[in-house]
Amino acid sequence: MMSLPFVLFACGLGAAWMRQRGVAMGFWVVGLVTMLVLFRVHVTEVLNIQL
Repeated sequence: MMSLPFVLFACGLGAAWMRQRGVAMGFWVVGLVTMLVLFRVHVTEVLNIQL
């Protein structure tokens, strides 16, 4: 799940390499939003540590 933004960034790099600027920017924006959402979910997760 956490690798999804990096896969999207890789797709964006591939699209940029193929000279598809709009598609590359779309992948980049979706990857950035996905990373922020996953970070937000991860930060607010409660850790139950029992000693």
